[in-house]
Amino acid sequence: MPTSKFHAMIHSKCPKCHVGNVFEGKVYSLHKQQMNEVCPHCGVKYEVEPGYFYAAMYVSYALSVAQTVTVSIAIAILTRSESPWLYIAGLALTILIFSPFNFRYARLILLHFLTPKISYDPRYELALEAENKNQEASKQ
Repeated sequence: MPTSKFHAMIHSKCPKCHVGNVFEGKVYSLHKQQMNEVCPHCGVKYEVEPGYFYAAMYVSYALSVAQTVTVSIAIAILTRSESPWLYIAGLALTILIFSPFNFRYARLILLHFLTPKISYDPRYELALEAENKNQEASKQ
C-alpha cells in the first residue's frame, strides 16, 4: 500500500519511490550525517541541479525561526524572567540541539514538497510489496 509524502519524509525515505533511504544513519548520532547522492532503491539523483540544496537553507531558517520563537515564548511563560541572558542561553541551546534535525529535515522538506522535478511513483513501492509477499509464500 503506497505511503504518504509526509510519512516518507518523516522516515527519511526517497521522494520518488518511498523505499530507499535519503540519509545513512540516524538524526542524532556521533557520526557525521551522510546523505546519499542517489536513491539506493530506484536510483533517482537527489541533487537535481548543481547547488540545489542551497535552497534548503531557507527551509532550515524557517524551521529555526519557528523553534526559537516557540522556545522564547515558553521561557517567557514558564519563568516570567526579563533577564536577556536566560533568553540568549535558551535560544543558543535550542539552535545547537536542533541543528542536526534542521539540516536533515530542511533537505527532506525541499525534496518531498518543493521539488516539482521529482514526483512519487507508487510502482516501486508496490513492486517491493509483491516481492515481499512472494518471499513469504516461498517460505511457507
